[in-house]
Amino acid sequence: MASPPSGAAESHALVTGASSGIGAAFARTLAARGWRLVLVARRADRLTALAHELGPERTVVLPVDLARPEAADDVERALAERGVAVELLVNNAGVGHTGRFVEQPEDRLLQMVDLNARAMVALTRRLLPAMVARGRGAVVNVVSTSAFQPVPYLAIYGASKAFALSFTEALADELRGTGVRVQALCPGLTATEFQEVAGTDQVLFNRTGSMTPAAVAEASLAALERGRLRVIPGWSNRLVAAAQAWAPRWIVRRVGAALFRPRQ
Repeated sequence: MASPPSGAAESHALVTGASSGIGAAFARTLAARGWRLVLVARRADRLTALAHELGPERTVVLPVDLARPEAADDVERALAERGVAVELLVNNAGVGHTGRFVEQPEDRLLQMVDLNARAMVALTRRLLPAMVARGRGAVVNVVSTSAFQPVPYLAIYGASKAFALSFTEALADELRGTGVRVQALCPGLTATEFQEVAGTDQVLFNRTGSMTPAAVAEASLAALERGRLRVIPGWSNRLVAAAQAWAPRWIVRRVGAALFRPRQ
């Protein structure tokens, strides 16, 4: 499923959060493998530039703010108008903000929930039935190693990623035997704009080693081809995830607080 299905020339891969970082890396990697693309993000200028790079005749650009309640309606309507069938959905769009929960504006906290969780559920619900009806397709939910433990000072982001992981793994069993694959991609620190936007560029965690977005996308698609459900790119990230699974929960929380506590 890392390559377009044979005999499905008009099938597309839809990538959210495609204007930068891991989303843009997915778009480039999928285009190199022969996919037609639907690129979704808020920043129209960046999407248009990426579409010109990858081939505008093979790329649909949808500038949509997925944190809006009606965003899934807008995407579904645009796909129907263009006669686009989505064979691969990459739910990559997400945002985080570092700080104490009680000090952050409520609208910012709810925006994180809307984008990281609700938009993922809504798009998956809209596009998955057609995949099941065709007997093929795939959904990649970009989660995070933050899903494996509470993340003080990044509490809503970590919780939303735990939701995404649980949702994806439950969906995998529901879809058993349908021909549709799902994957929970759990990258660790990745060299993207996320750190600057989230405010994690000044925390201790940002001093650990990072992967490139291209390496994360390649690892995801290689694992998708093998049908792997939970994918943690990078041996060091897998080692940390294993340690988190065995360590007492209170120790994991304390370490997380030390790594993500904002510097004064």
